[in-house]
Amino acid sequence: MPLSPGHIRTTVDTYLARHPHEREQLGALLNALDRTGDDIASRSTFTGHVTCGAIVVDPLGRVLHVLHLASGKVLAPGGHTELSDESLAAAALRELHEETGIPPQAVTPWPGYEAVPFDIDIHGIDAHPGKGEPGHVHFDLRFLFRLHTATEAEVVLQEEEVGGIEWRPVDRVTSPTLREKLLKLPPAAEPETANASALIYNDRGEYLLHLRDYFPGQVWEPGMWSLLGGGRELQDATLEHTVRRELAEEAGLDLADLTPFGTEYASDDVGATVPIAIYAGRWTGDPRKLHLPEGVMLAWFTPDDLHRLRIADTTSDLVRRHAASLPASTVPQSGLAAHEERHPASPHGTVLNVIGVHLYLERPDGTVLLGLRHPDSAFAPSTWHVLAGHCEQENAITCLIREAREEAGLHIERQDVELVHVIHHIDKAGDRPRMGLFFRARTWRGEPELREPDKCTQWEFWDPATLPDALVPYTRVAIAKIQNGELYSETGWPA
Repeated sequence: MPLSPGHIRTTVDTYLARHPHEREQLGALLNALDRTGDDIASRSTFTGHVTCGAIVVDPLGRVLHVLHLASGKVLAPGGHTELSDESLAAAALRELHEETGIPPQAVTPWPGYEAVPFDIDIHGIDAHPGKGEPGHVHFDLRFLFRLHTATEAEVVLQEEEVGGIEWRPVDRVTSPTLREKLLKLPPAAEPETANASALIYNDRGEYLLHLRDYFPGQVWEPGMWSLLGGGRELQDATLEHTVRRELAEEAGLDLADLTPFGTEYASDDVGATVPIAIYAGRWTGDPRKLHLPEGVMLAWFTPDDLHRLRIADTTSDLVRRHAASLPASTVPQSGLAAHEERHPASPHGTVLNVIGVHLYLERPDGTVLLGLRHPDSAFAPSTWHVLAGHCEQENAITCLIREAREEAGLHIERQDVELVHVIHHIDKAGDRPRMGLFFRARTWRGEPELREPDKCTQWEFWDPATLPDALVPYTRVAIAKIQNGELYSETGWPA
C-alpha cells in the first residue's frame, strides 16, 4: 500500500523539530501535506510529490554520488517512492540498491537518523513531453547512512538511469544545504556497533540463558550467563535478521514471533558502551535437546533466580523489566501463587502508587530541557514535559539513566545524579496516586536527540522564567519548586 500522509507528516514534523528555521523554506511541502486529496507519495501528483535519497558516507568520509542520465547531473542516489515501500527510509535504501547495486545490509543508518531525514530539499523538475509529464516539484527527503568498514559491495549500475558513480569529499558535495550539514556533523555521531540479542521466555515465567565458555580474552563475558545473540553481519538486512541468524547458529532455534523490546547498554572488555537491540520471543521447549556448538549450556531461570548467577547487571535488569511488563493474565496460576507466598498482600486500604522518574537537565546558562510530546500521545499530547519514564523492575536512578539513553541519546553516570524534588500528585480525586522523582544530572555526555520520534517530536532548552504555555501542570510546579530550592510538593489532592 502507498505511504500514508500521516507517515510523511510525522517524518516532516520530526525533521522540522530539529530544524525549525527551515519551516518557511519548506512551506510548499507543508502546504501540499495540508491539501486533502493530494497523494504526494505518488509520482503522478504533479502539484508536487515526495522523492527519497540515500546519503552514503564511506569509511574515508567520502559521499556517494551518481550521474543521473535523465538530468545529466551528479547527485546522491534516490528517486520516487513505490507501493512496496514500507517507509520513506526504506524507499531510499531501495533506490540505493537499484541504482548502484549496494544492498541495504551494506549500510547502517546514522545514529539518531534511523527514521528522520538528514536533509529535505525542494527543487523543480523540467517538463518531459515524451512521458506526458508537465513541469513539477520534488520534495526530496534525504536519509543518512554509513557504509560498513568491511564492505566490499560490488557496484552494479542501473544502466538505463545511471551513467557512473563517484565518491566525493564532503567539501565537494553537490547540494549546498547537504554539504553545509555534513560539514557540521560532529565526529561523536559515528555509528555504534550493531548487536542484537533474544530475550526468550516460556509460559512458566522463566527466561532462557546461555552459559558462555570460560575463555578470557577470546569470549565476551567469559563464564557468565547471558542472552543468545551477536553482532550484525553483512548479509543481515535488519537487526531482526541478525538475531534470527544468531539463534539458528547458536542453538538451532527458529521462533515464530520476535518483537522489539528495548536496548541493553553493555560494556565491552575495554569499558566502551555497546548498545544491543533486544527482541523478545516465547518458546516452551527443552533446552537440553538443542544443539549447542559453543558455550557450556542453556537453562531456564526465573527472575528470582538471577541473584545466584554470574550475570551482568544490565542483563539481569533487562530480564526483570520484561517480567514486570507482562500482563497479569499471562502469569500462570502456579507461578502467581508462589509469588504471593514470597510477597504477602499489602495491608487493607493500601493503594499502590506509580513511581515516575524525571530528568531536570539544566545548562550553565540556566535553561532547562523540555520535550514536546507527540500529538498522538496518550498522556499530554502536543504538550511540553521533562524527559520522564515509569520505573519498572529497577531502581529509580537506573530507570533515569535508561530513559535518558533511550529517549534522547544522553549518557549519564550514577555518581552525577542528585535528587532535587519529589512531587506527590493525582490528576483528579480517585485516580491512581503518582510519586514523581525529579533528578538533576550535574554532568552528562551528548546532545539531546530524537531517539523515539513516535513519543517526542522536539527537544528544546527553555528559560524557567518563560516556560511554554502548553506545559504539563505538575512539571511547571516542580520546576518552580526546584528553582526555589524546595524538595517536596503536592498537586491535585483535595484541600
